[in-house]
Amino acid sequence: MGRTFFVGGNWKCNGTTEQVEKIVKTLNDGKITATNVETVVSPPYVFLPTVKASLRPEIQVAAQNCWVKKGGAFTGEVSAEMLANLGVPWVILGHSERRALLGESNEFVGDKVAYALAQGLKVIACVGETLEQREAGSTMEVVAAQTKAIADKITDWTNVVIAYEPVWAIGTGKVATPAQAQEVHANLREWLKTNVSPEVAETTRIIYGGSVTGASANELAAQPDVDGFLVGGASLKPEFIDIINAASVKSA
Repeated sequence: MGRTFFVGGNWKCNGTTEQVEKIVKTLNDGKITATNVETVVSPPYVFLPTVKASLRPEIQVAAQNCWVKKGGAFTGEVSAEMLANLGVPWVILGHSERRALLGESNEFVGDKVAYALAQGLKVIACVGETLEQREAGSTMEVVAAQTKAIADKITDWTNVVIAYEPVWAIGTGKVATPAQAQEVHANLREWLKTNVSPEVAETTRIIYGGSVTGASANELAAQPDVDGFLVGGASLKPEFIDIINAASVKSA
């Protein structure tokens, strides 16, 4: 199939200068044995230049968000142009924490994705359902609507990675079973095939996020439609190296 395994580490709103230096040292010293893997870490804005300058070259950096249009009178925001100017190649958009806490709608996230891509950034676009939505049987309806809002605004998916993050599994210690993850990933790929194109469905990486650990990574990675991970808490720990190395499962 040829989809390069993708592992992202979302550090969220964590870290001091000392802690960040320690995490970078752990990553730089870690033994990455997987060969066919693309790895990105996403520190808070204030640490992006430091991490980018000190991290081993095969690990890229991502911002955790960016503004929906060009900069200007938008206090507290960071524009896609600024990230591009800093040489930050990736950005995470539509994370469930921003959707829930800051009220980012599907359409707003779609606009953000389109604008970031237009400025030359690559995007990790997050989708996922809440526990109530899963229990109501509307998982695919929710995830399809979130994906459609992006598909309505873009035509080129080359620089998009979709991160499926069931909200009920983020930071809760609950992990979707490999079968649950595979089911949604396969349905998402089928949605892309029907509503975008077979080529986009085949080539777009769909990664799983939600309490991924070194212990759960290998079994999840073995699922045919799981193309990697977006890792939260575990990306701040040495086990992140084990999660990166789960990419070897694909070539085994």
